[in-house]
Amino acid sequence: MSAAPTSASAPVHYRQLEVDGIRIAYREAGDAKAPTILLLHGFPTSSHMFRELIPQLALRYHVVAPDLPGFGFTQVPAQLHFAYRFDNLAKVIDGFTERAGLTRYAIYVFDYGAPVGLRLALAHPERISAIISQNGNAYEEGLSEGWNPIQAYWREPTAAHRAALRDFLKPESVQWQYSYGVSDASLLAPESYALDSALLARPGNDEVQLDLFLDYASNVALYPRFQAYFREHQPPLLAVWGLHDPFFLPPGAEAFKRDNPKAEVHFYDTGHFALETHGREIGAVILEFLGRRLQPR
Repeated sequence: MSAAPTSASAPVHYRQLEVDGIRIAYREAGDAKAPTILLLHGFPTSSHMFRELIPQLALRYHVVAPDLPGFGFTQVPAQLHFAYRFDNLAKVIDGFTERAGLTRYAIYVFDYGAPVGLRLALAHPERISAIISQNGNAYEEGLSEGWNPIQAYWREPTAAHRAALRDFLKPESVQWQYSYGVSDASLLAPESYALDSALLARPGNDEVQLDLFLDYASNVALYPRFQAYFREHQPPLLAVWGLHDPFFLPPGAEAFKRDNPKAEVHFYDTGHFALETHGREIGAVILEFLGRRLQPR
């Protein structure tokens, strides 16, 4: 049974919280006494991607959306010499949840947010009340041929393979990630991909992103452990998936049901950034799902 709506329109607060010298920027909305949903974004975006979803969910839930290190408005001082690996992103977000007092929460995971959030689930299964995966992959059959250049870099981490991946960081490539598979591009807010590109263009951020491309291999190596977690713990799991995602294929969504038979899967006629075109529909499905499956302590 879900918490009662708190208001007709829950305000969104923009806050900062320091974890090990890193100043995490995050959005927060809803009643802090309600069950919590932790929203974890992916490449190349930030909590900005949840700007329309947060007010929907915050009518019934406490919603928290941090910017990962290297993204959005989170600040990582250069003197920390922070190593941009997914294990370290997860450690920072784990510390963030503890500093924010989040002891139990559902996770919404998208793209890079999936390996970060699922690492939290491996470390603290007792804290995870539910999982919503929006194009957040955990199965090799979900990886498309779009990963081929990055996989080549995993196999041979040469300067040439690293340089070839810089095309993914160009503004036209970012816009393509938003528009591919979208039937009506007029639904895409141009400030979304423009903001992502502006933040990617900050000095030194290109090297951050290339380091993460290389380390994504560590996420694929963890897929068997993520799948074992699904089998053992059977968390309430909802997959809401853009059908035409150029990176994460529909079989990756269907595969959740192999390890978690009660997983629910919904496909939408859109691309990677499904919230940009189907945010209202996805929000409604999430609220209905959590209302049935989320059991607050």
